[in-house]
Amino acid sequence: MTPIVLTTLNARYAHASFGLRYLMANLGPLKSKAAILEFDISQRPIDIAEEILALNPTIVGIGVYIWNAELSAQLVAILKRIRPDLIVVIGGPEVSHETDKQDICRLADYTITGEADLAFADLCRDLLAGRRPLLKIISADLPHFEADRALALPYELYDDQDIRHRVIYVEASRGCPFRCEFCLSSLDVPVRNVPIDAFLHQMQMLLDRGVRQFKFVDRTFNLNLSIGRAILQFFLDRLTADLFLHFEMIPDRLPEGLRTLIAQFPPGMLQFEVGIQSFNPDVTARISRRQDNTRVEDNLRFLRNHTGVHVHADLIVGLPGETLTSFGQGFDRLLALGPQEIQVGILKRLRGAPIARHDAQWQMVYSDHPPYEVLATGAMSFGELQRMRRFARYWDLLGNSGNFSQTLPLLWGDGSAFEGFITFADWLFDRLGRRTHGIALHKLAEHLFTYLTQMPSSDKNTIGRTLAEDFARNGREIPDFLRPFAGSIVARPRIRRAGLVRQSQHTTTVDSAQ
Repeated sequence: MTPIVLTTLNARYAHASFGLRYLMANLGPLKSKAAILEFDISQRPIDIAEEILALNPTIVGIGVYIWNAELSAQLVAILKRIRPDLIVVIGGPEVSHETDKQDICRLADYTITGEADLAFADLCRDLLAGRRPLLKIISADLPHFEADRALALPYELYDDQDIRHRVIYVEASRGCPFRCEFCLSSLDVPVRNVPIDAFLHQMQMLLDRGVRQFKFVDRTFNLNLSIGRAILQFFLDRLTADLFLHFEMIPDRLPEGLRTLIAQFPPGMLQFEVGIQSFNPDVTARISRRQDNTRVEDNLRFLRNHTGVHVHADLIVGLPGETLTSFGQGFDRLLALGPQEIQVGILKRLRGAPIARHDAQWQMVYSDHPPYEVLATGAMSFGELQRMRRFARYWDLLGNSGNFSQTLPLLWGDGSAFEGFITFADWLFDRLGRRTHGIALHKLAEHLFTYLTQMPSSDKNTIGRTLAEDFARNGREIPDFLRPFAGSIVARPRIRRAGLVRQSQHTTTVDSAQ
């Protein structure tokens, strides 16, 4: 018998649950009575329930997120039907707001809203002692890293299997100082920093155990400059060829002290996720997003031209008042700054996010089901948003993948990249029989070749050779239909870093005998 089972459904196996490990680390004396069981959304709730119930728990704690909300509700229903006496406790971002509107909150015995690291331990102590709280909804007090009852860090709970096969998440801070209305982090105040010496001690322990890829989940890595510099210097002093660090950064805050350190890292070792979201000043003001676009552009040019950072920039489609035209202008502006990836995301109305205040004025219509994507707005029709969903998918396949970095600019030449690509995306959707998935790389290349060679004033030889160079650059065999144009181009050996395929493809070059 295991009295306490902590569980969740991750988006995929490679994603280790950071939240469960924090809950376990803060159970104190109850840690020996608890177990973590992780699943993923490809598994059936009925099979997950079987594994959980095999441990004969008294309490099951379930982490609920936007990607697993519906499956988690099914799981809770099954558990309570089979074991009505089982105490089910749920928590996580998806059930921290609008609890009165969710069936899963009705089915569960208790819902902890907010950061449950300490509140869950308190609840388990009461329940195992036979004390049942009267209220089903428990609002967690905000935990801190420096307090009489400080948060315990969870890094020792990554096991050897995690280190070999899964993403290792770390955080040097929690919270966000900004108020962007589409984001739940706007509700997380104040920003709380992990004591830097304790944090770096844990990072050293992970390094000693063989961890080489670290994904920082801090919303504002570069907010506290002294902490940012300390972390960068720590890893600079311990460089290995296989080190990889992912950070989220505030796009308009990159002073010289950080620039100097960032520039010292070898190419491909740092990845910055840069949330631009929109370049439209009316839109950003409307959603309470503070952003100095001039500084953003200067910082992105610096990262692209003077460092080896892999820049993953985000734009959001469907913000209140953003039209297709203004989004396209922002896309062109961002692409000109040279980020390796542009993630085109569709706006989601996360439960509790303040953006809901714009629903009436800007005629925002959202799906009722996770991930609650916007379906139409007063500025962008359902049809336009559907086009943008396809744009986002095809851009991910052709642009973000790094597979066609030399060929893609042929789609727009000296014109608008957005207009050139969305026109191609419309054509490709029809060409593929209205499919956006299950497209082999060689078939995608054939369609791109066909489209380009049908454009006015196109040069088939130039197009064919450019496509062949893209295949060779990534170490792939040149397709038969491109061989007449390949000449002496040869594929170079593939150099891949484990788990970093896209990043590797954006840093390779072409070997071609002239």
